[in-house]
Amino acid sequence: EVQLVESGGGLVQAGGSLRLACVVSGFRFDDYDIGWFRQAPGKEREGIGCMDDSDGETYIKNSVKGRFTISRDNAKNTVYLQMNSLNPEDTAVYYCAAAQEVLVVRCDEPDEYDYWGQGTQVTVSS
Repeated sequence: EVQLVESGGGLVQAGGSLRLACVVSGFRFDDYDIGWFRQAPGKEREGIGCMDDSDGETYIKNSVKGRFTISRDNAKNTVYLQMNSLNPEDTAVYYCAAAQEVLVVRCDEPDEYDYWGQGTQVTVSS
């Protein structure tokens, strides 16, 4: 059974940092591209970035580039989203998702992904 489980969310003050983790199971970790998304109340799900399974190359959306980075630990079957300089506009539920193959130009499209985690809440206070 394919599973993705996010953790690491919480309440943080503006300017602070959080590192989210996405632990994957049920498939070969290096066979799937992983994407990170977020959804704020009343808004559509927004792609943040993704990581290619074959070489670990990452793509980060311009709106968060320079503050957010994606990395992975193959030994732990885990992909991380490091978020720095957080501001209240980053408040959302954050999700990771997986698909066997996602074109980089489409990696921020939710419809490209087959499997999703349950999400983890991130709240940034001003």
